[in-house]
Amino acid sequence: MVIVAERRGESNDSRSAYYYEFHKGARMAITFLGAGDILGAMITPAVLISASGTLVLSTSNRLGRVVDRIRALATEAEGLPDVSAAPEIVEKRILIAEQIEFLTTRLLMLQSAVITLYMAIGLLVGASLAVGLSASAGRMMEWVPIGFGLLGASALLFGASVLVRESRLAVRGTLHELAHVRKVVERKTSMRAAPDEKPEGGQGEG
Repeated sequence: MVIVAERRGESNDSRSAYYYEFHKGARMAITFLGAGDILGAMITPAVLISASGTLVLSTSNRLGRVVDRIRALATEAEGLPDVSAAPEIVEKRILIAEQIEFLTTRLLMLQSAVITLYMAIGLLVGASLAVGLSASAGRMMEWVPIGFGLLGASALLFGASVLVRESRLAVRGTLHELAHVRKVVERKTSMRAAPDEKPEGGQGEG
């Protein structure tokens, strides 16, 4: 019984020594870094958070414009005649169908970008908090803020790449619509010029 009690006492002493060294290391880490340095390290991800917030705002605006454009095309499609073989109506239907396809793809890409950017903001905020926790824990969890920071920056990079692809798709859709407008203008110009042409041989004798 005496031996067991001695072993228990040694175990408690080793535990107390471990906790003492742990808290001592945490205090030394905070003293070594300084409160200002820790706060500075926690604020560092705020630059990327601000960039992510700006991208979220612009992406949300673009998403709203795409939704409005889809609704406008749907209203325009409903106003077209149900049965018409006129070339203008057929071309307009084809254009609306193609534009809706472009806009649907853009809508899904913008949704993916917004979700990714929100994730980036959350991860970067987590990195900022993890810096303080890592410093208070005696610098034993340095990999936690680094991991959060890398994941947040990667999410921001992926969201930006999706926005680049969406912008290129938007330009393609606009150029396609401009080609249709150019064709319509050329056709109407030729139709207006045809009646103004004088018949060959001039006017007949009276």
